[in-house]
Amino acid sequence: MSKVLFVYAKGGPPLGYALSRVAARSAVHLLALSTLPPTVAPAAERLCASVLSPAGSEQDDLVSLIVSRAEAVGADAVVTFSEYAVVAVAEACAKLGLAGAGGSSALARDKRLMRRTWMQRGISQPRFRPVADEQEFRDAAATLRLPLLLKAAWSAGSTAHQIIRSADEIPAAWERAGAVMAESAELGYAELHVAGAGGDFLVEEIVPGTAEGWFDQSGWGDYVSVEGVVADGEFRPVCLSGRMPTVAPFTERAGITPAALPDDAQRRIVALARDAVDALGLENCGTHTEIKLGADGRMWVIETAARFGGAMTVPQIEEVFGLDLIGMLVDHLLGRPVVWPAQTLTSQEARGAAGSLVVLAVDAAGDAWPDRRVWDFPTVRDAVPVSDGGRLSVVAENSLPDGAPVPVYDPAAGANTMAALCLLSATDPEAVLRDFQALVHALPKILPLAGATEARS
Repeated sequence: MSKVLFVYAKGGPPLGYALSRVAARSAVHLLALSTLPPTVAPAAERLCASVLSPAGSEQDDLVSLIVSRAEAVGADAVVTFSEYAVVAVAEACAKLGLAGAGGSSALARDKRLMRRTWMQRGISQPRFRPVADEQEFRDAAATLRLPLLLKAAWSAGSTAHQIIRSADEIPAAWERAGAVMAESAELGYAELHVAGAGGDFLVEEIVPGTAEGWFDQSGWGDYVSVEGVVADGEFRPVCLSGRMPTVAPFTERAGITPAALPDDAQRRIVALARDAVDALGLENCGTHTEIKLGADGRMWVIETAARFGGAMTVPQIEEVFGLDLIGMLVDHLLGRPVVWPAQTLTSQEARGAAGSLVVLAVDAAGDAWPDRRVWDFPTVRDAVPVSDGGRLSVVAENSLPDGAPVPVYDPAAGANTMAALCLLSATDPEAVLRDFQALVHALPKILPLAGATEARS
């Protein structure tokens, strides 16, 4: 039987979901670089031929650790679905002679290298400058058009994003960005292979995005993502995911599959995504490419990744299109034949729609809730009706336990301050969007007050 080494770190699809799909294709050995979620640990023991949680000092040379573990278990393939382990796994696969993302995987991880590559290819993107210290930040602000977005080069989940509207804001923003990256590292949301990655940043101009003219229904965000895979160097787009508007500065609130876009718009978006992915020279990996939409059909590539979309993107695709992308990628890495979609899938091929909502303590306008609340999914389920045929659930692995206080939203910390992740299935993407809008509106009113919960206890 084939053997797969699964390198787990935080981020990516829920571990329980991903692990079950890998285990269905092969014997799986788990190398856990992050602590296993309590809700998943029993299943991991049952599904895996072995589970190894190396000490922190053993992770200092992560590539060697992965190589030695793969050799010890006789792995025929090595996979990860975490942004933070992509480069290390790609380098380990190269050393082992196994199929992987390839030697240019860092181009799909370090946003500075990514943007330079696209600039050399003339691919549409926001103007940018890499910055390594406060003085470089000031120099960049003098050459780019304000307002600017400061972002960490190796982050995910909009961590450390800050909008700069004047040069006077630079010192505080720079200090806060460094602090947020340090806090994220403590939480396990940090690059695992590249030393000092938390100090690498870039600034970019904020392009004028708009959803108007792209979607027939109001309420959609002004960007989409193209989900796909690179197989033997060929980009294979699978589908597009739509979004709700982000929470300031640019924290994602919800992803919806499929995107409710006309076919001609989807073709144009996929063509730009193909140019962006092809430019990076990837070999064998999932891909997730974010594209900003503008007026008069303008588009800009924001970033891409050598892994599948995080949160519930992959489970949503399986529910809507019947494609187990994780299992298909594992089969491909093991040398088995895989039939990828011949063309990008749309609402016409979908069996309904699905979306995932990040619960943040902000309302639809992005303003903070007026008081502290505690997370309680049974209250949400019972108090907020969904559209006919809809089903609302909570992703326990990515959510606080019922009764836990909802964190105060921190714009610089982004998704680090989420309380829960909700999954909604419905008849079409428009219904998912409407139900999510209703949910965002209701949460600060229906969730129990933090003080009231403490008084009862």
